[in-house]
Amino acid sequence: MIVYNSTIKVHPSIEAQWLQWQKEEHIPETMRSGLFTTYHIYRLLDHDDSDGNTYIIQYMAPELASYERYLDEFAPALLQKAFDKWGNQFIAFRTIMQVV
Repeated sequence: MIVYNSTIKVHPSIEAQWLQWQKEEHIPETMRSGLFTTYHIYRLLDHDDSDGNTYIIQYMAPELASYERYLDEFAPALLQKAFDKWGNQFIAFRTIMQVV
């Protein structure tokens, strides 16, 4: 099992709308790729949130090839939609992990 981990720090001025957009649009669109079996969304606790909260979205894929296909076929357009909508009011980075 592969875990695609997306960590996003969100500016306070857009946080509520951004979270709603994630739940109603972005995550469902990502899941419609058919390459992930499930996902979880978290808010990071016990950190300095003076410049915004940090969220973690983890998508589970059955194999590395599914994640790689997602990167090639779906990620560029989804990332562009996020930048078109929210501009520079968020910072994101991704990591990939394997369940052991």
